[in-house]
Amino acid sequence: MNTEQKILQMLGLAARARMVVTGEDLAVREVQSGNAKLVIVSKDASANTMKKITDKCTFFNVEKHVFSSREDLGHAIGKDSRVILVISNAGFANKLSELLNEYNRG
Repeated sequence: MNTEQKILQMLGLAARARMVVTGEDLAVREVQSGNAKLVIVSKDASANTMKKITDKCTFFNVEKHVFSSREDLGHAIGKDSRVILVISNAGFANKLSELLNEYNRG
């Protein structure tokens, strides 16, 4: 199993554990409130969305990764296409962070 598949499976587990928040407005609210441990944005997010989330994550010191397509992210959590996923659990966030860093290293 490759790293991309592991990441998508971990997102599915986090979603079933109700540790994933989706949607731009909810994501911004989670980051501002300090509940967000990790933010994942799809590669095909609009420039406006990407800038808004990047700025919020930088200001509130939340780790952000760009990964996969909106369809893949949505499918991984059992929903329609999703552009932004916020992980609110430290355990899931740490494991996903490791996998995403490994994936980005190639």
